[in-house]
Amino acid sequence: MTTTTGTATTTATPTAIATTATTVTTATTTARATSRPRLGPVPVLWLALLATPLAAGANAPVLILPDMARALGVSGSTATWLVASYAWAMAVGTPLLAGLLRRRGLRAVLRAASALLVGGTLLVAASPWLPLTLTGRAAQAAGGAGLTAVAMSLAGSARRMGVISAGFGILGASGPLLGAQLAHAVSWRLSLCVSVIAVLAVPMVSRYATTPSAPTAPTAPETTHQGRFDVRGAALLTAFVTALVLLPHAPAAALGSSAVAATLLALHIRRQPDGFVPAALIRKPLFLGSALLALALSGSYFTLLFSVPRLLADRAGWDAGTAGTGQLVALLTGSALSWLLAAASARMSRVAVRSVLVGVGAAAGAIAVFANWGPLLLVATVGGTFAATGANAVLSMHAVSSAPDPQRPTAIGLFALCYQLGGAFGPAIATALVLAA
Repeated sequence: MTTTTGTATTTATPTAIATTATTVTTATTTARATSRPRLGPVPVLWLALLATPLAAGANAPVLILPDMARALGVSGSTATWLVASYAWAMAVGTPLLAGLLRRRGLRAVLRAASALLVGGTLLVAASPWLPLTLTGRAAQAAGGAGLTAVAMSLAGSARRMGVISAGFGILGASGPLLGAQLAHAVSWRLSLCVSVIAVLAVPMVSRYATTPSAPTAPTAPETTHQGRFDVRGAALLTAFVTALVLLPHAPAAALGSSAVAATLLALHIRRQPDGFVPAALIRKPLFLGSALLALALSGSYFTLLFSVPRLLADRAGWDAGTAGTGQLVALLTGSALSWLLAAASARMSRVAVRSVLVGVGAAAGAIAVFANWGPLLLVATVGGTFAATGANAVLSMHAVSSAPDPQRPTAIGLFALCYQLGGAFGPAIATALVLAA
């Protein structure tokens, strides 16, 4: 699993929020009488705790795949499906649970996502068979994606979204080392369970029981939209995303399937423009441009993530330990620097922000192509991390600002889907250009 309009971010006072009139049912009134939601924005550190363990869980298996394969009695290539299933469930789960957020509200998503995350973790911890372990990993990822969608929806400003996005980068960078250490000290199964710590933030976040009405507007009491659920639209989007995620693993079949799914989805959107994928949203240049740029920068980042260790060995003669340590430092540095852009973005125009992101991302790619000196390759990693993490923080709020209030959770889900697809394409690009050489 943030707005930059060149103007200062406004925040609502508790008094202003408290005076917002709402009509509630008797059951809701009773529930609020026993458990009053807090007013005002959720503290950003709770949002970071809610969202960022997903990144550590995604990267934890990277260094321990051989151990996992031996324990499950499968080949190393088969064990990589534990990574692919997680990526698939993240990509699919984000828009689905964001749709649930739009229809049922914050607490319903927190309950559903927590149940998926905890249930999946129990399966991973206890299952002796690969199919059940894959199911557990997928449930973990879907639950984490739902919690991430909530955190992004509640961020409310570029600065706060920058904290979440930087946390993603930092925990994502630390995930492989953390997973290896936990596997060495206890078990590889514990390494795959780190994302469950996100549930510690659920009680605090649920006390606020609010969903955002605008990135720079006062936080409104939780609202839901009870219209008929677009089952066909959700199924077609899921099929399309599934085909795209499988593209690196089965290119021919996935390419044909994605083309068919995309055509059917486009026809469905034309017939039902207010369905699961709103036509008005995807036609907005601001939303579409933000999502596609995030996809490109994310794909570039993940390509560098998988390519640079090999390039450091081949071009600079670094051993695996030195390359791994250097890349970890570069990833942490790039993630931390991205927060500075997010914090400054409220005083920058959209054009300026995008120019910085595109310029740094392009420079990182060019350095990686031509550099033969180890430190320069690490500079490329810093730049790629900065551009992708900064895009997640800033462009997500650009995308959300283009959507009408009821569609903002949907905008968050679709934007995050585009960003996460970069994680599926990047390793495949790295394999084709560098790793297979």
